[in-house]
Amino acid sequence: MKANKFSICALCALLLLGSCSNMSNTAKGGLIGAGGGALLGGLIGKFAGNTVVGAAVGTAVGTGAGVLIGKKMDKAKAEAAKVQNAQVEEVKDKNGLKAVKVTFDSGILFATNKADLSSAAKTSLAKFAEVLKKNTDMDIAIYGHTDSTGTDAINDPLSLRRAQSVEGYLSTCGVTSTQFKDVLGKGSKEPVASNATAAGRTKNRRVEVYLYASEEMIQAAQKEAGENTGVQ
Repeated sequence: MKANKFSICALCALLLLGSCSNMSNTAKGGLIGAGGGALLGGLIGKFAGNTVVGAAVGTAVGTGAGVLIGKKMDKAKAEAAKVQNAQVEEVKDKNGLKAVKVTFDSGILFATNKADLSSAAKTSLAKFAEVLKKNTDMDIAIYGHTDSTGTDAINDPLSLRRAQSVEGYLSTCGVTSTQFKDVLGKGSKEPVASNATAAGRTKNRRVEVYLYASEEMIQAAQKEAGENTGVQ
């Protein structure tokens, strides 16, 4: 009973902290204390949707190179934000560098339990493809997601087909195939909202596209900044 009470308290704390949009996950966890940090941290991670993309390079990327890459990412983010029906935000890659996350939800991309792109989705993706073609030195990751309705046996392949549909259409729009580094289906494993409500399930049925610095971009930025370009 004591453990259950603690879990309930921790969950309530999470719900309260969720309204603090300017507070980092680290800060949120710190407010709970040592006893509840692990539980709350796990719950925050479950609903934050903070996927980390890219491959870590062998050497630390210096401040100068990071600034140069950040400027390119800021420009790509601004261009992507002009695409209708795209939700755009800044994230970090595995090297701690700026990256861009673009989310398309199922109401725009797919009918329920389908992986076929709608006409509206194709229009949005065609415009988004223009952003990608301007940034060929950025790598791309595409992750498909579902809500929790159904089993993993249904959701996992469905989420992959959704990601593949987006990749395939972007390719037909002229995006270079070598830019696509990860095209994965994550099923219902990474919700960004509660699956207990219809609105939450809609948010969880989504496709996320990430733009992040390729190894070539990192090396070019290091060279321009006069930093070490060695990669182990």
